Amino acid sequence: MKMSVDFKTYVDQACKAAEEFVNIYYETMDKRRRALIRLYLEKATLIWNGNVVTGLEHLTNFFEMLPSSEFQVNMLDCQPVHEQATQSQTTVLVVTSGTVKFDGNKQHYFNQNFLLTAQTTSDSTVWKIASDCFRFQDWASS
Repeated sequence: MKMSVDFKTYVDQACKAAEEFVNIYYETMDKRRRALIRLYLEKATLIWNGNVVTGLEHLTNFFEMLPSSEFQVNMLDCQPVHEQATQSQTTVLVVTSGTVKFDGNKQHYFNQNFLLTAQTTSDSTVWKIASDCFRFQDWASS
């Protein structure tokens, strides 16, 4: 967080970025799964229902194994992470919940948390996933 920007403005910017990211993420997951990997940092970590997947190659293999999906996000929340906790890297915590139906399976409720970091070049800022934690909320009842 830069001192010239007041905290409310910073939060508003973070939430706008989070909303845009969430729309892109779930649309890509459902319709263009092969492109999903572009949203992750090279050393990103995914924790999927307690199973850890790290690195782009492993993430690619994991996403290719998943059946086709239909995600519906019912809730989105976000907050900037204080720069002292992230070595001055602009970072946003994004929390989503909703429902997902994977082909051949019943619909499940899910929660998903993303830590996004801003990757800035001279002419743009792109948000990339550093950490992704996905959990079915009703897995025991299936």
